[in-house]
Amino acid sequence: MKLDELAAELAELDSTEKLEWLVEFADQLPAISGNRAAVPFPETCRVQECQTPVHLWVDVERGRVHLEADVPQKSPTVRGLVALVVVGLDGESVEAVRSLPDDLISALGLGSALGMTRQQGFRGVIARLKQAVRVAQGDGAVPS
Repeated sequence: MKLDELAAELAELDSTEKLEWLVEFADQLPAISGNRAAVPFPETCRVQECQTPVHLWVDVERGRVHLEADVPQKSPTVRGLVALVVVGLDGESVEAVRSLPDDLISALGLGSALGMTRQQGFRGVIARLKQAVRVAQGDGAVPS
């Protein structure tokens, strides 16, 4: 899993270095596809727990999860967190995504580096991702 490799990089850093890493990693967030960029973003893709406007699209094809996200450039730390998820999990199996810890912040050792607001927003991203995968597999209610 690519996320494991990124987590290993983060594990070697102190809190300040982790924030710097996230800001630098923000540039790794891929641009959203043309068909999604061409229309207004649906509110159903907005992660409500985030103060920063974060839009997340989750597609499941042949048991693999494909992610796209949009986060403003002016929010590099949040953009770095979302990039971590998108880059780390895109193409992974449904099972791998479903088995993510709900508190991925702690699993990645980011608890001391992030304030409560960013932690809450990131938990919202993970919850949205896992719910979308459950819905795609027919195991859950449609995300609101």
